Amino acid sequence: MNTSGTQIGRTTIAVAVAAAALSWTPAFAQSSVTLYGAVDDALTYVNNQKGHSNVYLRQGNLYASKFGLQGKEDLGGGTLAIFDLQNGFDLNTGALSSSGLMFNRQAYVGLQNARVGTLTAGRQYTPYYMFVGPLTGSSWLTGATGAHPGDIDGLDTTVRINNSLVYTSPSWGGLQASAMYAFGGIAGSTGLGQTYSGALRYLNGPITLALGYLRMDNAQRTTGFDPSSTGSFGVSALNTGYASANAVQHIAAAGNYTLGNLVLGLSYSNVEYQAGGHSLFHSTAVFNTYAALASYRFTPAFDVGAGVAYTAASKANGISSAARYAQYSLKEAYHLSKRTTLYALQAYQHASGQTLGSAGAGNIVDAAPSVGDSQNGTPSSTHAQFVGMFGIATLF
Repeated sequence: MNTSGTQIGRTTIAVAVAAAALSWTPAFAQSSVTLYGAVDDALTYVNNQKGHSNVYLRQGNLYASKFGLQGKEDLGGGTLAIFDLQNGFDLNTGALSSSGLMFNRQAYVGLQNARVGTLTAGRQYTPYYMFVGPLTGSSWLTGATGAHPGDIDGLDTTVRINNSLVYTSPSWGGLQASAMYAFGGIAGSTGLGQTYSGALRYLNGPITLALGYLRMDNAQRTTGFDPSSTGSFGVSALNTGYASANAVQHIAAAGNYTLGNLVLGLSYSNVEYQAGGHSLFHSTAVFNTYAALASYRFTPAFDVGAGVAYTAASKANGISSAARYAQYSLKEAYHLSKRTTLYALQAYQHASGQTLGSAGAGNIVDAAPSVGDSQNGTPSSTHAQFVGMFGIATLF
């Protein structure tokens, strides 16, 4: 049998199919997928972690160590299909930041239109954080040492919401709005464990203002903050006694004023831990935080920042001397390039008064300091805690 003609025919068909496939390439010219991320590590000294000083490597300080895939496709008419898949990791061990979660930081898909706005679905940061957080110490001074004590108000990246829809408007004369709703998804009671958030932001010349609201309901089918809830938050020595709250509510406002190379900022937040049937405490606990910051760029390569934050808890659940936390933070950054930075961080926090321990009501303990968002699991055994870091961070 003569197979040469057949082979030639198959080759011709294959070439034709390949040519046809290549001819469609221009239709996708406006589509892109970008790999991005940050790698960050620092030599860290803490004077007291549960009674002992420590020198160690700590990753994710200036920037959270992460990588992600971000994509968009031009659908025509000014509309884009977008997605973002972002994973955090521990640079010093290679482990995932959250065990069992591949894309623990964000994972969403949606549509974006410059005239109509953006609608996304998935695991996302809240409008509360996205609008207010960038104006506070967690952004200007880093979350590790510049976030408010124990990140009690969730203005660092500790709060992420599952099963959520987020709509963000275009900007109208400098004013922009965003809203979120997250479905509890529990059969027979879809509102159980729901989350909702809203925020406004106004930008006019040197002034940026933001106001945000967040409420996370506890599915509360178990003691503690039920993992089937759509929301979750960081637990530290400040709020460990209230981690079983029926609902957690955040309200925050912040403003920045830019004058040449100088940025000044003020912020206020109010956080409520509301008791429920499965809570280990019996009355609402309130934490109010007042903060100020300043950042100055001496040269294009060198900038410094400083901040002070004061958190006051309410008298509740048998506490007569409510907890107080005063924190002072500094940051120095030298930019070797647009992507790579050497940095130094220092922060000191003093705590006084009393709060609830992890056992809840009846477990009244002395308030323990927990600097920024870096020592949530390692508070000081005394009333003071100091953290110093020297590190390097690079973006890609």
